[in-house]
Amino acid sequence: MDKTTVILGPFDVALEEPVYFKIEPNDDARTIQSVDMVNGFVHRGIESIVLQKNFLQNLIITEKVCALCSNNHPFTYCMAVEKIARIDVPMRAQYLRVLTDEIKRIASHLFNLGMLSHLIHDGALMRDFLETREAFQDLKERIWGNRMDLSANTIGGVKFDLDETLIATIQTTLDHNEEVIWRFIERFEHDEALINRLKGVGVLPREDAIRLGVVGPVARASGVDNDVRKHAPYAAYAALDFEVILKQDGDVLSRASVRLYEIIESMKLVRQVLNALPQGEIALHVKTIVPEGEALSRSEAPRGELVYYLKSNGTRKPERMKWRVPTYMNWEALKIMMPNNAIEDVALIFNSIDPCISCTER
Repeated sequence: MDKTTVILGPFDVALEEPVYFKIEPNDDARTIQSVDMVNGFVHRGIESIVLQKNFLQNLIITEKVCALCSNNHPFTYCMAVEKIARIDVPMRAQYLRVLTDEIKRIASHLFNLGMLSHLIHDGALMRDFLETREAFQDLKERIWGNRMDLSANTIGGVKFDLDETLIATIQTTLDHNEEVIWRFIERFEHDEALINRLKGVGVLPREDAIRLGVVGPVARASGVDNDVRKHAPYAAYAALDFEVILKQDGDVLSRASVRLYEIIESMKLVRQVLNALPQGEIALHVKTIVPEGEALSRSEAPRGELVYYLKSNGTRKPERMKWRVPTYMNWEALKIMMPNNAIEDVALIFNSIDPCISCTER
């Protein structure tokens, strides 16, 4: 029989962001032989815009690159500026940066898992994930005054501090929700219907994960240990104890499991920050003129390694800024994950890399 090319996109309600999938089916017309993907529909030219703004203004611009990773972008940008300017960030600020990043990671992972539940048409599970996420959204609003773009970082430190009331609120939120996360883990490990739906779908073998240089939970679900927080510590991570979560099957179920266990590790990190939070300043007063130089910085965003390159010519504006986001590295792996899976699972597999198209196109 003749095969018909299947076109998904560039706009599809299941995928949330504009991506064009050109799918060549197998002879059964139900499974995928090959897939070609095209993006570029939301290019915003941010890497050009930042060259027109001064170093402090770019704190706001970088935060607009991506909503779910909105803290990591200005955080990683600040680390690059601080390298060039040889700024030693106060230790209290370093711990507060970790706290911000880990609360953001928890909320981001819960959102991705909620979308997974939506794509397998489990409305009750989606509700449970997003209701749990709301607790951390409310917490973010209490601490930073906003639920998405937190504006927590500044060059030389952070813009917020914690008092005893906020510390108690954070601890209460963790206490009330940790058991909820363990119940999610129990379900993903023992619910036969859920396991049968996700296990073996969108497999990325370890050797392909290494060859393609994938990052974040996508890599760790295929057994690749590449967590930047552990292997190239920044902020206060070197002083904190946490486990890098690894799975071996490299499928949608493994990627979901990695995110669930990482939420538990993030909760451990937040508790350690609260218990060991040093006294001192939260920021240094710095000039907006950065010395001539260049720097590379990186952090472990919820989706994986985020890299910033910054070059200064000694003026108030950067000469060059470039960043490499996790989805850029994970994108090509979809061409390994999708073949021989059902066409109806395209959105599910795509969601399992936790994609951000706006982040990638910037």
